[in-house]
Amino acid sequence: MFLKAKRTPSAPPLRLEPAQRAQAHGPTQKRDRAADALLRDARQLSARSRRLDPETNPPDPALDHLVPPEFCLEHRVMPWSKLGEATLVAAAPDRDRTQLRDMLENMIGPIVFADMTEKALLREISIRHGDYLAERAEKQVPADYSCRDINKLSISRGLMASLFFGVSLALIFFFPNAFFAGITAVAVVNMLACLIFKIAVFLAGYKKPPSKPVQVPLAEKPVVSLMVPLFREAAIAHALVQRLSRLSYPKSLLDVVLVLEADDNKTRQMLKALSLPAWMRVVTVPAGQLKTKPRALNYALGHTRGDIIGILDAEDAPATDQIERVVEAFHVSPKNVACVQGILDFYNTKSNWIARCFTIEYATWFRIVLAGAARLGMPIPLGGTTVYLKRAALTHVGGWDAHNVTEDADLGIRLARFGYRTILIPTVTREEANNRVVAWIKQRSRWLKGYIITYLVHMRRPFRLLRDLGPGKFLGFQVFFLTTILQFTFAPALWSFWLVCFGLSTPFLEAFPADWTKGLLALFLFAELASLLIGFVAVGRTQHEKLMQWVPMMFFYFPMGIFAVYKAWSELVFKPFYWDKTPHGLSEPDVPGGDIHATRR
Repeated sequence: MFLKAKRTPSAPPLRLEPAQRAQAHGPTQKRDRAADALLRDARQLSARSRRLDPETNPPDPALDHLVPPEFCLEHRVMPWSKLGEATLVAAAPDRDRTQLRDMLENMIGPIVFADMTEKALLREISIRHGDYLAERAEKQVPADYSCRDINKLSISRGLMASLFFGVSLALIFFFPNAFFAGITAVAVVNMLACLIFKIAVFLAGYKKPPSKPVQVPLAEKPVVSLMVPLFREAAIAHALVQRLSRLSYPKSLLDVVLVLEADDNKTRQMLKALSLPAWMRVVTVPAGQLKTKPRALNYALGHTRGDIIGILDAEDAPATDQIERVVEAFHVSPKNVACVQGILDFYNTKSNWIARCFTIEYATWFRIVLAGAARLGMPIPLGGTTVYLKRAALTHVGGWDAHNVTEDADLGIRLARFGYRTILIPTVTREEANNRVVAWIKQRSRWLKGYIITYLVHMRRPFRLLRDLGPGKFLGFQVFFLTTILQFTFAPALWSFWLVCFGLSTPFLEAFPADWTKGLLALFLFAELASLLIGFVAVGRTQHEKLMQWVPMMFFYFPMGIFAVYKAWSELVFKPFYWDKTPHGLSEPDVPGGDIHATRR
């Protein structure tokens, strides 16, 4: 029931005779008519001239403050100059201006639109507001969800760290057996949790691609923007353009943005030497205190125009029909599906044993672990490439955390916290496998450091995380992050049990009775057999059947992670935001064209 407000009696309106009205309002009416005429003439002039040329008619810097830079970037507009009482506003010609006019006139009064190409307009916005937008890109994610303050030593953090290290040192000095027994117990429980998780995702099954792809009508196909961050990638820039040019999605609906850092002159010169198609362009990120991939993505996001945002790496070779498959997946999925994750594979698997093991590891991760976890409804730590997101959902969660070195995994958890889902589809992107020992350790240390940081950020308020995710997804988060961190950190405690086979002993073994040691060895043996089985099945779902014989080599591959995890722990203390970049272009494809002709399998 609605209550009617009482109408307050008002005095009768003042009535003037015609002569009095003319005397009272004559000058005002003349001024209004003159202003209207000027505004009408300006709009007609704008309609005739149609386009603004920044060279002959540069913008007025005094108008920069009239409209927020974010609004200018989102709506492709920019206050340009004054026309009497009106403001001349440069605007992209393909935008609906009816509602835009109302919003602008509410902010700055009467306006007159003039056309400017989107490319030129974005360049002018970057010149005027680039530094502000770059700084905003560093702090786009709300503080509660960001790691940007993780290196700040507060009193509570200092006390907790001192207490932890003090207790650990005391236990090592006074009760060494109890200390090693505790570490071993944690490692064993963690290994058991990993084993149960692997079996669960394995049994969850693998969804095969449909025999007949869903056809989305052309009128319903969205514009898709692909962002490709590049930093010191001059060696593979030409190959990248070739690979992207093979995408079969309608080029009128494709918007490829190559994201460069301001000081990356070699890559910029290489791209200038190439003839980029009209649907491919370069966006330069202004220099700042931070230089990370997620910062560059946040900045470049405002320059994209797609409803779906895709992320690829510089060395990627996506399947030619990849975007069609992504659009189909979004078309048939529920509205809360905000992200589609593709599968990563490699085109240089025969280069050495590290590349072969790297390929097996990724096959297990994408085709077994992530595929099964998605079907179980768990939150998915995204991969850094072949990720496609709905623009509205990406904006809703705040974009990428510019300080997190595994911005992809963090984004996947944040999407889940906001109620969105991620699905996996069997479209393949092939890239260069990291096959150098030192480079592998550096890359893995960055990933593990990012996992540690992501875990600490989201566990700041564990009960809030539990409320956001629910019990099942909360448990899935613990399995993905905590067990991974502990598995690498405490791996030496578990490996020491294998010394029993050689008649040796360690403090870890002396902490347990002999019968327990035999039982633990049996458990370890079962876990390794389960890993072998999953590895064989994962390889069987790829086109690399000849890698079957290399699956047992994974026992010698993962120990490299020990060096990576302790490097990660040290960097967490001394340089948490350091981005240890992986070099590309070091290994040729196994077959000519293998980096171009990616398959769907």
